[in-house]
Amino acid sequence: MASAVDETVTAADLVALHEQLGREARGVVGIAARCVCGRPLVVRTAPRLENGTPFPTTFYLTHPALVAGASTLEANGVMKEMSARLLEDEDLAARYRKAHEHYLAEREALGHVEEIDGISAGGMPTRVKCLHVLVGHALAAGPGVQPLGDEALALIAAAGTWSRDRCYC
Repeated sequence: MASAVDETVTAADLVALHEQLGREARGVVGIAARCVCGRPLVVRTAPRLENGTPFPTTFYLTHPALVAGASTLEANGVMKEMSARLLEDEDLAARYRKAHEHYLAEREALGHVEEIDGISAGGMPTRVKCLHVLVGHALAAGPGVQPLGDEALALIAAAGTWSRDRCYC
C-alpha cells in the first residue's frame, strides 16, 4: 500500500518542516505529499514516536495554508455537517469506512503498534473529528480514496486558500 511517490526526506525538507510547524517534526519517515514547488504538504509519520509514544496520525498536515484552510472549515461547522451526512448517506459511509481501512493498512505497513491497533485518525470510520487528518490523508493517497478529505480540499480550493496547481509557500 505504500505510495508510488518518492517520499525521501531531505535536509531541506526538515528545515521546511521546522519553518512550517515552528518546531522540530517528530517521527518523520517520508514526505507523503508535496507542493508544486517541492516543499512538504503532508508528512508520513511513524506509528510510534522516538520516545515510545503511540502516534495514530500517519499523515500529518504541515503546510500553513492547508492547516489554515482546514481550521477555517472546522470553525465553520463542516465537521458536524459531514458527520451528519455519514448517518444519512450509506454510500458515503461505506467509502469512508474503506478510507479508514486504507489508513490502517498504510500505518500497519510502517509497523504494528498494539495500543492503536484498529484505530485510525480523524474520527474514522464513523464520524469526522479532524479535517486536518482527512485532508492529509486525501493528499497522501490521491483523489478518490478519502471522500471527505477530497471534499474538504475542494472547499479549501473554492475559498482560495490553497489549490493543487499553485504554490502557496
